[in-house]
Amino acid sequence: MSDDELQVSELADDAVMLDVREPDEWTAGHAPGAVHIPLGELSTRTEELPSVDGGLPVVCRSGGRSGRAVEWLRGNGFEVRNVAGGMQAWQGAGKEMVAESGGEPTVS
Repeated sequence: MSDDELQVSELADDAVMLDVREPDEWTAGHAPGAVHIPLGELSTRTEELPSVDGGLPVVCRSGGRSGRAVEWLRGNGFEVRNVAGGMQAWQGAGKEMVAESGGEPTVS
């Protein structure tokens, strides 16, 4: 693990973070404190990024897309950290999740 990464265990269940997954993935299940900006829209929506002490956690399904987002955001002056293992690790750790559909949240 590098300084650029956060383990799920380091985050509170209601942590504010950036979720860069696609809309259908977000709808299926996400962390309750997450802000949704799909990776493809990130460059035009940076004004929506929340400010978080210690760096904004960035999450996707498994860590790949969020890693690319972290690289781009850092290059543009943002303090961010990749969530190792993504939402799969979040769900695996038994962290709280919500689904936009109101059904049982899942990581798709």
